[in-house]
Amino acid sequence: MAAYLEQCEFVEKNGGRIILMASRALAASAGSADDYARVYEQVLAQVRQPVIVHWLGDMFDPQLAGYWGSSDLGAASETCLQVLEDNASKIDGIKVSLLDKQREIALRRRLPRGVRMYTGDDFNYPELILGDPEASSDALLGIFDAIAPAAAAALSALDARDRQRYVEIFEPTVTLSRQIFAAPTRFYKTGVVFVAYLNGHQGHFKMVGGQESARSIVHLAEVFRLADRARLLIDPELAQRRMRAVLALAGIED
Repeated sequence: MAAYLEQCEFVEKNGGRIILMASRALAASAGSADDYARVYEQVLAQVRQPVIVHWLGDMFDPQLAGYWGSSDLGAASETCLQVLEDNASKIDGIKVSLLDKQREIALRRRLPRGVRMYTGDDFNYPELILGDPEASSDALLGIFDAIAPAAAAALSALDARDRQRYVEIFEPTVTLSRQIFAAPTRFYKTGVVFVAYLNGHQGHFKMVGGQESARSIVHLAEVFRLADRARLLIDPELAQRRMRAVLALAGIED
């Protein structure tokens, strides 16, 4: 709790906006759902502006298993919803990263008035953002880093009420996203950085802790193919040269 409060104070002091991330320390130390409720209540009571609460599933981080005090997602959802209800005035919205479309929709329908749903579902985002007659999810997605040009165009089409164009733009990006976020999902950053490398946004394909090797060369080759199919390679010739260099490093040559 003290760590949460210290970081929140620092962020607000420097003009930032708080996203209250799921805490590994809380997951490790909480003995029950009541502990989660107590920690969130005390932290949220002291923030100046409404925050975004983030529920990150254990597919992204195994150390977050059993978050909200239960490994049963139904029970965990009830605790989460109660925390949102009890602290609604201090919450802008919740980002749900469970890769479970139906669970997100069910949660979205039960949110307190004024609390927004931010989708973290990198498998089903077009449908969740488009929404249904009752509600829609706002986008706060990791995959938008890799598909930024398509995302901008798709959302512009949606703003213009061109739903068909929105779907057409997003459709080929979903296959790429599902490849990048394939199990073990916690290694998704390798694919995101790889696309950035292919597009010339960085001069190397190296990551902290050697995580560039967390995915196989076959996986990366498929990311390259799907990025090309989705028209997300800004400079195809540069991307081909860099892909060949990565293949050569893996002992694969033309």
